[in-house]
Amino acid sequence: MAEDEPSEQVKRLDASAAVLDEIMGTPDKGIPEEILSSAECVAVVPSMVKIGFVFGGRHGRGLATCRTKSGWSAPAPFTVTGGSWGLQIGGEAVDLVMLAMNDQGMAKMLTSKFKIGADASAAAGPVGRHAEAETDWKMRAQILTYSRARGIFAGLTLNGASITQDKDGTRILYGKMIPAAQI
Repeated sequence: MAEDEPSEQVKRLDASAAVLDEIMGTPDKGIPEEILSSAECVAVVPSMVKIGFVFGGRHGRGLATCRTKSGWSAPAPFTVTGGSWGLQIGGEAVDLVMLAMNDQGMAKMLTSKFKIGADASAAAGPVGRHAEAETDWKMRAQILTYSRARGIFAGLTLNGASITQDKDGTRILYGKMIPAAQI
């Protein structure tokens, strides 16, 4: 690798920021401001790969940051992996944004490993300029998900997907292994 070439972690930081900027730049289809401002943690996975032919899988690497008393935390690298089976065929790259909306969602996101659907509930978040008053995103959802897909594949659910701290990415970014909760 050339000295002036950015590391994989810097590329992941840049790609995550770009995904969030692009999603927020489309007010009619983006994350409503009041939901983003209420989030305890924000996690972004640029280009999660999802493929399937009867059996399917998904994998992606991203970064998460959580609110602290003094602002947002440093970025914590993580991976998303999962499998599925059923009537499915195709492949796509998905930009994924997950928002932990309460203390329970944040606590799950700060653990070294959790499974969506078993350990934390996830729901597709509302989109548009404003979140509807009658939605229950404030009361029920631990994690709201937003995605933008390229390719051909029907549907995106994260149930059964495991979220784990990317220990290699953490070591590269910080020079040593630091637990996500500490970051």
